[in-house]
Amino acid sequence: MPESRRAAGAGDTFGGGINRRRRAVAVIAFAVMLIGGLALAASCGSGSGGDTGQRTPDAARPSPSPTRPWDRHPASIAAVGDSITQGFDACSLLADCARASWVTGTDSEVESLAGRLIKDAPSKNSWNHAVSGSLMADLPAQMERAAQHDPELVTVLAGANDACMPTPAQMTPTEDFRADFRTALHTLKKARPKAHVYVLSVPDIKRLWSQGRGDPWGEKVWGLGICQSMLRDPKSMTQASQDRRQEVHERVVAYNAVLKEECARMLRCRYDGGAVFDYRFTKAELSRWDWFHPSKVGQRKLADLAYRGITARHESHSG
Repeated sequence: MPESRRAAGAGDTFGGGINRRRRAVAVIAFAVMLIGGLALAASCGSGSGGDTGQRTPDAARPSPSPTRPWDRHPASIAAVGDSITQGFDACSLLADCARASWVTGTDSEVESLAGRLIKDAPSKNSWNHAVSGSLMADLPAQMERAAQHDPELVTVLAGANDACMPTPAQMTPTEDFRADFRTALHTLKKARPKAHVYVLSVPDIKRLWSQGRGDPWGEKVWGLGICQSMLRDPKSMTQASQDRRQEVHERVVAYNAVLKEECARMLRCRYDGGAVFDYRFTKAELSRWDWFHPSKVGQRKLADLAYRGITARHESHSG
């Protein structure tokens, strides 16, 4: 304490000194009570000391996720995507076979999604706008055409061609893939805000390579230019070949993450939870013409997977 303040304090009366001490004690006692109260409040709020019975204010609670509306039994379906949805190589070599499509096909061996879901004239209430060779960049235009039918459900199976380029360097960048898919969803939502969308994951094309790489006929067809980023030199096990295939595989995984994330942003969109990517297609389920695209049996399996996902009461959160 400075000398001048000590001198001023020495001239106080005895009673004044007592009053000051009492005030000081009272202040200290109040401070102790205040600190103790704050400590008690902190321990109650932290939850580390067990259930105290104190309820978290409503404003601090996370709001529950809104219920996502979903029509489990649509009366009309439109399909967008690529060669898989057009039944490519399901009936003959290097040709579309729309009647074998897993979505809109009429072949009884396939038992398409439209046939299972639509009770009233499925062939008249389903439309296939998939185009063989399509990339994700082509999906917005397909969505626009699909929206013209005012479908209750639109199925999406696209992305394999974005990975199936001549070289991995030519694969569609993931962010471009995201932008194109987002645009496609917005295109449909703007035109038909009440339409539902079911998105299937991109198949595991590395697994398809492993299934067909030992077949001489399949290797010859692959040599015509099918998915060269993955299928070129199918028997080669050099480090460069393995690294190339792994790069393509990782891009497919990234594409599926995009499909899941962007679908989750749209209220009436449901992702298959990775069901198609995870499914191990057998040789019987692959085209005998190229050991890569689904056969009629494989198309039927796609219809099975989609039907289960669409009619499920709750959306899958795997994948």
